[in-house]
Amino acid sequence: MSRRSLKLIDVRPRPGNASQGQMIAGNMILRCALGKGGISAFKREGDGATPLTRMRLLYGFKRPDKKVKGPTGLTMKALRRNDGWCEVSNDRNYNRKVRIPYGASHETMWRKDDMYDVCIVMDWNIRPRRRAKGSAIFFHLARPGYTPTEGCIALNRSDMNRLLPYLSNKTAIRTLR
Repeated sequence: MSRRSLKLIDVRPRPGNASQGQMIAGNMILRCALGKGGISAFKREGDGATPLTRMRLLYGFKRPDKKVKGPTGLTMKALRRNDGWCEVSNDRNYNRKVRIPYGASHETMWRKDDMYDVCIVMDWNIRPRRRAKGSAIFFHLARPGYTPTEGCIALNRSDMNRLLPYLSNKTAIRTLR
C-alpha cells in the first residue's frame, strides 16, 4: 500500500458477534471493536450502538506521555488531563470538547485504560448537532479482547499505529451491515 491517504475505510460486523467488526482499510483487514448495541441506523444517545453511516475523520488527540507511532495526515492535538467531552443532549456544549471539571455529564478523555491514547473525532452529529442523536463517537484504541465500546470504533494499538500514516481529513469510515 502506498503512503497516500485512504479515502474510504469500510467496517462490517463480524458474523456471530455484532459488537466486533472487520475493518477493511486498503489492503489491510483489521479486527475492531464496535458498540455493544452493534451497528444501528437509528442511533440515539446512550444506546451503545455504532451509527450506520459514513463518517469523515476530523482531527485527533494523542497522549503526549504515551508512545504514539506513525505520522499522520490528520491534525493531532495533545490530550490534556482536563479534557472532557459533553454527553448531555440539552447542554449548550453537547457533543463538544469541554474542560473538566464540568457541570454536566461528560466523558473523561485522560483515561487510565489507555483507550484514548489515540482518539480521533469523527463527524457524527457534529454539524448540525441534534439533541439525543449520540455524542463522543470516536475512533480510538480497543480494550483487550475487543470488548464492546459505547458506540465508537476501536483498534488495538499495533493496528492503529499501522493505520495512522494512511489517515487524513479526507478519510471516511463507512459502517455497513
